[in-house]
Amino acid sequence: MSMASRDPRADIVDSNPFPKPKIRRIHSAENLGNSSMYTMDDLKNMFTNKSEKKPQLKQVWEFSDIEKQNLLLATAAFTLALGFMSVRGFWGIDTLGITEWILMVLLSMPVMLLAVGPAFILHEIGHKIIAKRNGCWAEFRADPGGLRFGILLAFFIGILFMSPGAVMVSGLVTRRENGHIAVAGPLTNLSLFLIGIPIWILIIGLTGALNSNPPSMFDGELTSVYLDGNSIIWQAMVVDAGAVWLGANLVLGLFNMIPFGPLDGLKVKHWNEDVFYAVFLIFLIPVITWFLGFWSPIRLLEFGVGLIF
Repeated sequence: MSMASRDPRADIVDSNPFPKPKIRRIHSAENLGNSSMYTMDDLKNMFTNKSEKKPQLKQVWEFSDIEKQNLLLATAAFTLALGFMSVRGFWGIDTLGITEWILMVLLSMPVMLLAVGPAFILHEIGHKIIAKRNGCWAEFRADPGGLRFGILLAFFIGILFMSPGAVMVSGLVTRRENGHIAVAGPLTNLSLFLIGIPIWILIIGLTGALNSNPPSMFDGELTSVYLDGNSIIWQAMVVDAGAVWLGANLVLGLFNMIPFGPLDGLKVKHWNEDVFYAVFLIFLIPVITWFLGFWSPIRLLEFGVGLIF
């Protein structure tokens, strides 16, 4: 028994629920130019895993918009926390009063941004450059939770402890290459410390910032060191910027060389213990002697200015 065929007159009132598919010949002359057939070279590359067009790596100094936003966010939060730390947090209001406390926070922030900003930003860029030179994808990402914690801690207690973020690295690297990526950050801080000595001696000497014997935030007492009535003591800001530049790079380099958790020191130690101990001691010795009173960043700058000028 055969099935009855559809009455063609039904197409007048409704469409055929089983339309005949349209078949196109892909080998026709008119379609040869647009065909997606593989050539022999394509098939050869498929099995040999070779391609004539290799993807080009981006330049090591190139930053995406997302990375720029994360660096800006972390730097701003870091600067605000440093401003709170410079006035000993919320408790500084009892000593300075609310008006002078706010003014000192606002005046301390540009000093900290100028002095500590390069130490933080260039430390991360050091990781990024070496990672990309080793063929990895590397971009900085801020840690919002760490930024909030650092700001609140500095505001309420006057102590700075912050995890602003880190350079995220993706790629296959050897233990040696991973060690190179890790040690690049602390070595950047060491370079900034060494370069900062002559630079800040020249800046302070040429501006005559020490001629008026300005006060400093390192004097021990919490005072309005950048204010004299309605005037701003810019000389004190310049001297403190130079001193903080030197001190921040030493402390940041030493902290990151601690062989613990995600810090750089552990990666460097896993790669080469001799390199780890050498770099660790380079930071540890000046920091310990500084806190023991054998020297200080301000005294070093004063000595240099007196020697040259």
